[in-house]
Amino acid sequence: MRIAGKLLTTVGAVGMSLAIAANGVAAQDDKITVRSIPIGNLKVLDPIWTTAYITRNHAYMVWDTLFATDENGEIQPQMVDTWDASEDGLTWTFTLRDGLLWHDGAPVTAEDCVASLKRWGARDGMGRTLLDFTDSIEAVDDKTFKMVLNEPVGFVLDALGKIDSNVPFMMPKRIAETDPNEQIEEIIGSGPFRFVADEWVPGSQVVYEKFEEYVPRDEPPSLAAGGKVVHIDRVESVYMPDAGVAMAALAGGEVDLNESPPTELLPMLEGNPDVVLAPNDPLGYQLFLVINHLHPPFDNKAARQALQWGNRQSDYMATIVGDPDRWQECGAMYGCGTGSESHAGEEPVLGFDLDKAKALLEEAGYDGSPVVLMDPADNSTLHPAALVGAQSLRRMGMEVEVQAMDWSTLTQRRASKDAISDGGWNVFITNSTIAGISNPLIHSFAKNCEKAWYGWPCEPKAAELVREWALETDSAKRKALTDQIQALNYENVTYIPLGQYRPVVAYRSNITDVIPSPSLFYWGLKKTAD
Repeated sequence: MRIAGKLLTTVGAVGMSLAIAANGVAAQDDKITVRSIPIGNLKVLDPIWTTAYITRNHAYMVWDTLFATDENGEIQPQMVDTWDASEDGLTWTFTLRDGLLWHDGAPVTAEDCVASLKRWGARDGMGRTLLDFTDSIEAVDDKTFKMVLNEPVGFVLDALGKIDSNVPFMMPKRIAETDPNEQIEEIIGSGPFRFVADEWVPGSQVVYEKFEEYVPRDEPPSLAAGGKVVHIDRVESVYMPDAGVAMAALAGGEVDLNESPPTELLPMLEGNPDVVLAPNDPLGYQLFLVINHLHPPFDNKAARQALQWGNRQSDYMATIVGDPDRWQECGAMYGCGTGSESHAGEEPVLGFDLDKAKALLEEAGYDGSPVVLMDPADNSTLHPAALVGAQSLRRMGMEVEVQAMDWSTLTQRRASKDAISDGGWNVFITNSTIAGISNPLIHSFAKNCEKAWYGWPCEPKAAELVREWALETDSAKRKALTDQIQALNYENVTYIPLGQYRPVVAYRSNITDVIPSPSLFYWGLKKTAD
């Protein structure tokens, strides 16, 4: 199933997508096939190399995790059978459950998991923090491995069971030993579906088939935890960049499910007895502006602070969500409704003041050079948000160059530190599940200095306080640290929250048992005849 050298032919035409899907159905008449529209075009297949949600969703099909988060936010075992921690909290021992196999038939071993954890820990913010407190990880026998810490910390299971990017997916040792700064070339997992490499058409279709040898846990499914029982044979993920065509395809029964229907087109489906619209994440998402701190004008703090005062959350939320019952203004970096909700330093985030924004730009010495804003034109949520962002910057007096691209291209280009004149970028808008940013340790997008995400902010004191937060067990002291960390990030303008909203998923009425979650899980889901 090696994919290196595979022809990366892009077939973007919707008609071609449907034709491929139709051919797939014709060839698979005896199988239960779900045809779905993903949140974007899958280009990067390595969930450790990128935090992109389209890749995370793909990864949940193919790979499995040691632990997982359930619907109550509790961490539950998944690939792990038993585990224990020594009395001093320094030595953690994990034993895998029976029957775990890779898609090529080889057994999952402790050495595979050790290599996977090391690679994940080199890329993920929470993983790097965990490895900072780790002296060694080593296999004890084929099914058991041991982690020895240099200080006792209370987030070991929280890290191993985190639900959002980068998720610590387990891979075979030979694959997990790939340089963490390079993408893997084999897609072999041990999850409930296997990736069908021969049917992958980049820019058009991704196919998964049920992994018949997968042994689910006995517990009922609960968010990312519990038994991953698969009731369908095949998933055809058909990329449709035209949102209107995608909605029409669902309404007409040509596809079964749309993972991210655009708000402005929901009236096309409302009242259709054959289509269900349902919330897919109780806490929802945070929309936010990512700022490149390396290049002018935003290498100047006053220019970044101008962005805080000059962007108004309601402008974004009213555009991308509309229905006021599904969004709220929220100044909390770690989300509203979470245990780490804080209002420290939020005034510029919520206190729109155009005059102050213009004054700060003048203080920063902004010279009128164009600001490059990357616009993922194929993303039904982020594209309209990018247009609102462009208008907001222009309202402040900035020249804006909107560069349209597809979302997958953006997720690769955002890694570039090149100067603007050499193809670099200044800002883009993206989103995160609230579950994925709900405390200072897990929030990858608000890390600083050597652990910083794209945009590369550096507020050394904030980074130091996150480490203190990780070691602190007193809830009142943790709350105080959370306030300090948030205030420092807002003072330095690490990034800018643009509102909190709850999206929906749309599917045909013969689809049932869809698990509400930040990602779209295809285990548990059932499909009956129309």
